[in-house]
Amino acid sequence: MKIGANVSIAKTGLLHAVEEAIAYDSDTYMVYTRSNRGGAAKPIEQFHRDEALDMMREHHVSDPVVHLSYLVNLASPKEDTFEYGIMILTEEIKRVQYLGFRYIVMHPGSHVGTGIDTGIVRIAEGLNHILQGDESLFLCLETMAGDGSKVGNRLEEIAEIISLVKHKEKLGVCIDTCHNYSAGYDIVHNFDGFLQQFDDLIGLERLKVAHINDSKTAFKSHKDRHANIGRGSLGLDALRYIVQHEVLQEIPLILETPGGLYKHEIALLRGETNELPAEGDGKQESE
Repeated sequence: MKIGANVSIAKTGLLHAVEEAIAYDSDTYMVYTRSNRGGAAKPIEQFHRDEALDMMREHHVSDPVVHLSYLVNLASPKEDTFEYGIMILTEEIKRVQYLGFRYIVMHPGSHVGTGIDTGIVRIAEGLNHILQGDESLFLCLETMAGDGSKVGNRLEEIAEIISLVKHKEKLGVCIDTCHNYSAGYDIVHNFDGFLQQFDDLIGLERLKVAHINDSKTAFKSHKDRHANIGRGSLGLDALRYIVQHEVLQEIPLILETPGGLYKHEIALLRGETNELPAEGDGKQESE
């Protein structure tokens, strides 16, 4: 499997991210290239790309993922928010292509009261404005937990967005174990059934990334609260089954769990230890 975690680009950019990933004994990793607080992004040319790529090859780290800023909301009915999202995502595609990465993960968006159907159309409108068909990466829509006015909680919603996009060949999907369980997909007892639904509605060829998180809340809670591996309602056995599933063996598996316990949790998922991690300190309680 290719397993890693959400890592930092502090100070030396991609070089720092790769060093952190190596410290966790990771095969891959995920970064944000800009702050979720807004403001200008650090120039991508200052990310020490070449040195980082050399280090990745040396340590057999591959297939990294970039997560889009949460500030992008293509489902928004507000024109200024919608236009901002188009601007940032268009810029992010160029930044990620400069790095040579293959995946950007994005939250589909929040309809802010206009309804799921309207939000779906709005997201597709934004993606049709952005995607030109010559991108060298996949834009991966993330499945959501069902909280608030978010779009993409059900696989049907993701499928509908994809169906409305012209350059759908550039779209992939990122599943999130915490989100899926909270949204009402019983991946603890029937992950194979979930994958079958995914294949029927979307096609497994679009499954490009998976976020691997336990959940602080119960099944079908519609809450996005990540827990440490084995310390939540999904449990270690289910998460081990998921990460070791044959369908997920070629895609990046990314942890976003609390407390910076990634090295231990990666070893736990690989079966190198059975000792559960200490309770997280809440630094990353939800994505």
